[in-house]
Amino acid sequence: METPDLTGIRIIHRAMRGDLHRLRALAEDLGAGRQRADSARAAAVARYAEDICGAIHHHHSREDEIVWPVIERSAGAAVDLADLSDDHSELDPLLERVRVAARAFAGGQAVSDLAVALRTLSELIDEHIEEEERRIFPVIEKYVSAADWKTMEKSLKGGGDPRFELAWVDRYASPEEMAHIRTLAGPILSLLLTLARPSYRRRQRLVFGS
Repeated sequence: METPDLTGIRIIHRAMRGDLHRLRALAEDLGAGRQRADSARAAAVARYAEDICGAIHHHHSREDEIVWPVIERSAGAAVDLADLSDDHSELDPLLERVRVAARAFAGGQAVSDLAVALRTLSELIDEHIEEEERRIFPVIEKYVSAADWKTMEKSLKGGGDPRFELAWVDRYASPEEMAHIRTLAGPILSLLLTLARPSYRRRQRLVFGS
């Protein structure tokens, strides 16, 4: 039996963790004086932090509203999502804490509050994703049909910032994963990536210096 294709969710998980680690490390470097930020860079860091928070909120909201019900219908008593849903309830206050600290940093305050907020959020996301992939991915592969998973993925489209998530895929997908995605998406994906890369790379240079 064909199993669900989890490529997309694996990439998004990797991207959330990876960008939080990068931004956390940058905030800590700025706080320690290893890097510096003028007003333009501080504003860019704040915008990037808000974009990450927006993408994480969109992801976990869609899990609660769409993904979890599909898994529960398919797996029944074989799955218990209560603790993962509890993690989601903790996320929104942490996301708002990061947003507030990011805006304060852009407004001229010290970066220390942002560094602490990013560390707290990053640690929760790391723990949550590791647990989800360890416990829930095998359940999805065993109980959810490939057809139901494809239908569910289509219903996830919309909301969020597709340009930001596309840039995430471009950065965090392995060559093998990207080839797989291109096969599924067709030539439109290559066009969208070509259009998105220049602005994304400008942002990366301004925020991270690379």
